[in-house]
Amino acid sequence: MPSRLRRFAPAGVLALAVSLTGPAHADDIPDAPGHRLVESYEGAPAAAHPLPGTPPPQHPYLAANGRSGMHADAAGSGTYPWNGPLGKAPTVDSEKMAALGGECATVTFDRDGRIVTVCGTFTGFLVKLLDPKTLATLAEYKLPQRPSTIEAITRLDFSKIFKDTSGGAYSYLDHEDRLVLADSRRHIVRLAHERTADGGWRFVVDKDWDLTSHVPHDCVSWINLHPSGTCDPVTSVMPDWDGRIWWVTRQGRVGTVDPGSGAVRSVRLDGEEIQNSFSVAEDGVSIVSDHALYSFRAAPDGTPEVRWRETYDRGTGTKPGSVNQGSGTTPDLFGARERYVAITDNADDRMNVLVYRRDTDVPADRRLVCKVPVFGSGASTTDNSLITWGDSLIVENNYGYENITSLTLGRSVVGGVSRIDVRADGSGCDTVWESAERVPSTVPKLSTANGLLYLYTKAPNRLGVDAWYLTAVDFRTGVTRWKRLAGTGIVYDNNWAPVTLGPDGTAYVGVFNGLVAVRDTP
Repeated sequence: MPSRLRRFAPAGVLALAVSLTGPAHADDIPDAPGHRLVESYEGAPAAAHPLPGTPPPQHPYLAANGRSGMHADAAGSGTYPWNGPLGKAPTVDSEKMAALGGECATVTFDRDGRIVTVCGTFTGFLVKLLDPKTLATLAEYKLPQRPSTIEAITRLDFSKIFKDTSGGAYSYLDHEDRLVLADSRRHIVRLAHERTADGGWRFVVDKDWDLTSHVPHDCVSWINLHPSGTCDPVTSVMPDWDGRIWWVTRQGRVGTVDPGSGAVRSVRLDGEEIQNSFSVAEDGVSIVSDHALYSFRAAPDGTPEVRWRETYDRGTGTKPGSVNQGSGTTPDLFGARERYVAITDNADDRMNVLVYRRDTDVPADRRLVCKVPVFGSGASTTDNSLITWGDSLIVENNYGYENITSLTLGRSVVGGVSRIDVRADGSGCDTVWESAERVPSTVPKLSTANGLLYLYTKAPNRLGVDAWYLTAVDFRTGVTRWKRLAGTGIVYDNNWAPVTLGPDGTAYVGVFNGLVAVRDTP
């Protein structure tokens, strides 16, 4: 996941920019040996069968649904109102973003379809503007290294990088096509992209809000290798329906910024950790810590206030396939008939999908709608958001995945994907189908225009080939329709990055070495 920027001048100074006079081409991501020993395509093209239902409400301060962030919209639904590839002789393109690393996690799209993304490298995170067809870099802006990267290099413990969700992975594109993120300096930064006089593109700092008076920041740096104080990374940012920017930190701080006045307010969830993003609806902000699910609202002065809190079974330890001891899901806000919010727990034997009613006036004994155990005994966890549409949820099993070294030499995870539906009368939930597809760590996505669920899968291979596939599954039945080889080797491991569906029907996958694009042949 991502990292951040250099020290900025005051917010009014817009001269902070990096521009490129023309598209900058890198190399394709290389395949590891063995790519000729595996199938490049399996299955057959699918017909589009649109899903009935109502999309999540459009957030007034975010880019249009499907264009704004990792989870596609403010509700965290993971759904797109347009087609992904149907499997018609799909082609694969890729772009290598760095010599080491380069993974582009959150992929967003401006009004003209250009990609705005954050790509993580070992020298620092890069905000990039990409051509959606060629993946050529049109402009980039360098963010400062995260403390976890410096720790990994100096202490030779690279697990710190792979379990750090701070530094811009959870960024969003706002209603004016500006990227908003929290950098490793504890600043919230708003970046616009614009044309230069010579016809190129550049990023400019539109606004910069300093959180350091509210967030401990004695962190590892090249000039402070052994800090004695506290370092609390900012995990995620999102606006509420009134335009306030909410932010959360790993050590349980929840805060807001008034973008007009710059006023910052915050509270602390003592003893709790937040490693996921959060979701927003008109009725409030839903945040999950490693202990409880919360519904928040802002007081008149912007201070976060708890509307309700529900603890869940956090188990007795961190499972292989989880970032911490707690829920791995960003809360999903959904419901065709009632207003629900869903997460998973971290129960020891079998993880459960939990669905709650989210209205404030719900009696305590009616808050929980259902608790559904999923996947096998002793081998179930997820660190990715659910997909929600109508009263349906999709959950995947990440048990066994730790980082890019976990699945080399043909290894895979135990796998599993399930669809669960809330009953029409709200009396509980039922499992509709189960799939054996092995999805190590991706954030899956759903096209409501064609009814296909898009996964990024890896099956065991007795020859030791590490083959990664974009896989399309029928949302209604759970039947796999087709698979297209994205590439082979560790550099094609997506390492927690999502599948993202572009407005032109392309499926993008952030992988360890950059970005992959899969699209139908016209």
